[in-house]
Amino acid sequence: MAIPYPSTAHLRHRKANSLNKPGYIPQHGPPPKLSLINRMRIFLLNDGLSYLFIGVWVLLCSLVFGLGFVNYDLNDNYAGARAVFGRSFVSAKSAAICLHINIAFILFPVCRTLVSYARSTPLGQVIPFDKHIDFHKIVGYAVCVFTVLHILSHQSNFARLAQHNGTGFKGFFLSNFASGPGATGWIMTACLATMVYFARQKKMRRANTGYERFWYSHHLFIPFFVLWQSHGMFCMIQPDTPPYCDYSQVGVFWKYWLAGGVIYIGERLLREWRARQLTYISKVIQHPSQVIELQIRKEGIKTQAGQYIFLNCPALSLWQWHPFTLTSAPEEDYISVHIRVAGDFTRALADTLGCDFEQNDKVIEGAHPNSSHAGIVNRVLPRVMVDGPFGSASEDVFNYEIAVLVGAGIGVTPFASILKDIWYRAHWPDPSKPTRLSKVYFIWVIRDFGSAEWFHSLLHAIEEQDLDNYIEIQTYLTAKIKFDDIQNILAHDIGSERDAISGLRAPTNFGRPNWDRIFENITAKHPNTDAGVFFCGPPVLGSALHKGCNKHSNPKSTRFFFGKENF
Repeated sequence: MAIPYPSTAHLRHRKANSLNKPGYIPQHGPPPKLSLINRMRIFLLNDGLSYLFIGVWVLLCSLVFGLGFVNYDLNDNYAGARAVFGRSFVSAKSAAICLHINIAFILFPVCRTLVSYARSTPLGQVIPFDKHIDFHKIVGYAVCVFTVLHILSHQSNFARLAQHNGTGFKGFFLSNFASGPGATGWIMTACLATMVYFARQKKMRRANTGYERFWYSHHLFIPFFVLWQSHGMFCMIQPDTPPYCDYSQVGVFWKYWLAGGVIYIGERLLREWRARQLTYISKVIQHPSQVIELQIRKEGIKTQAGQYIFLNCPALSLWQWHPFTLTSAPEEDYISVHIRVAGDFTRALADTLGCDFEQNDKVIEGAHPNSSHAGIVNRVLPRVMVDGPFGSASEDVFNYEIAVLVGAGIGVTPFASILKDIWYRAHWPDPSKPTRLSKVYFIWVIRDFGSAEWFHSLLHAIEEQDLDNYIEIQTYLTAKIKFDDIQNILAHDIGSERDAISGLRAPTNFGRPNWDRIFENITAKHPNTDAGVFFCGPPVLGSALHKGCNKHSNPKSTRFFFGKENF
């Protein structure tokens, strides 16, 4: 059984030390100027591994293209091809090799079970596994670049071939659209363009049907790979001496795809096996602002704070898997997610579960599907399937002495799990879970408090029980406040121990956070300390926070390590 979470009832109020209030800003100057060597060290601290990895990848692609170009340009076995097609034949073949190299790696970053395991090994100190989706995008961009080069080169090849055979524009057209290499190539290009288009539409992915379009269109990689295998089997350009390639020979694509493809297929089969484990919704809690909490029970599942899962509801679709951050602590005997009803899938899920947002704090109790009492008191809720959990950057929170958790809007969900786990560890220490953590700063940036009222009860409970000020809460309200509301806030705030807006002891700050002052405050309180900064929210805010970590880190004093939720 889980330890009952603390209640705010019947607890004495205690004023926070004025020096520890979020509004207190120490008066000291800007961060000291660092030498070039120290600035490079700071760059390597947060960005070095990522840029180094990208640099190695660019170097590898450049090296492969260069060596391929030299080989086909000087190889005596392709003298006839060079005589007909010229250098465009050489660039087409070199680009094809680079495409094969990139395809060999494009599936590894989306094998989430493999990535979650690898980030917990010593390799995690060398390879930035938390940027696995970014690497997947980089490889995708490389595929696009070399595809364009390959197409342009072959357009020249088709034109030269038509000129050599004396067939004119008709020969050029037939080579493009009626030949095996041309037809398969253009269909592959259409598949690739569709996948890239819907993957690039970030606003569309957040819209009602955006994620579904992205999800379904990305499965065009299956015909894309099948056509790629056949594309190379037509052997449009043959060597001068035997063995000649012909239709009966198998192309080389499978050799590059084999490792990543087998692991990816294994992941998909593992997902199907995990999906068939007994899983059911034990409770649905309807929170204000159209947020629903699902409490799910699944046999044998083990989680860590900060992880996320993929959720599927077969009653809605057998194919749609949507990612959600866990909001339950590992110490609890269920897993939970908080879902804001904003799109087609989430709205359909809420309707299927029987939610009615005209009733606040509605609770729907779910029964075990094999229970003989199902339907008498509680009803069996629609079946769900859970894939995961998977690791994220926030898992590393216990590896630092100081943790700075920054959540914006619904991006606060990863920190619900972390704050609960921190609270449990502080009050019921577990020797099997060692931690260096000595202080936690939770910074909550929100447009209006009504959009995340479900989170208030957790913060109230933590603040009431946190008598040692182990967790310091700072809230920032960015929406403009009407003049009448300001007067009401001031009237209720005077002489009160609690903030008039949030109900917390920590006062609400108005406007956007001043990251320079916040970092200076932490540096002054915790010199010579490693601080982990973890963020979930809009990219613009994440970029400002990332720059602040680099700006205020000092190898000889406090160092800030930046981590961002990325799934």
